[in-house]
Amino acid sequence: MFLSVVALVLSMGYIHVYTGNGKGKTTAAFGLAMRAAGRGKRVCIIQFMKPDEGYGEQVSARKLGIELHAFGTNQFVNKRNPKKEDIERAKNALRMGKEKVESGEYDVVILDEINVALDFNLISLSDVLSLMDNVPERTELVMTGRYAREEVIEKANLVTEMREVKHYFQEGVIAREGIEY
Repeated sequence: MFLSVVALVLSMGYIHVYTGNGKGKTTAAFGLAMRAAGRGKRVCIIQFMKPDEGYGEQVSARKLGIELHAFGTNQFVNKRNPKKEDIERAKNALRMGKEKVESGEYDVVILDEINVALDFNLISLSDVLSLMDNVPERTELVMTGRYAREEVIEKANLVTEMREVKHYFQEGVIAREGIEY
């Protein structure tokens, strides 16, 4: 009995949320993707807010055979007045995320910056919660981004909040290739 319970727990997928104002949410998710890919697991990453322009993590993911789709544009999204294109791209990302999660073909699905897309009202909370309700038993779902909604946090199995204590951006250091992008 004990071994069957252990085997069940080891084969179950869980919902992770990596949120907070500190650096490292996407980095943690991509680290998990690397670990899973290294163990022969099928991984899909969907990026809600980044364009497909050869960011370091995108290049690495593809070299490792990790499926990656980026739906952002190369312009910042105006939270108070998003463009129609930003809303459509986020909805398309969510639609693809739902398809990938529900297909059962992936061991790990990462929805990078979905919490920001939700906070910017590019996608609906009800659609995100519905996606979370339909994760197959053996699929690990990872959701990243600042401003995770309380309803998302409550539904998740694991929540990590990255807290900024100190950051060199405050000293004028700009994003560096291979470190921040």
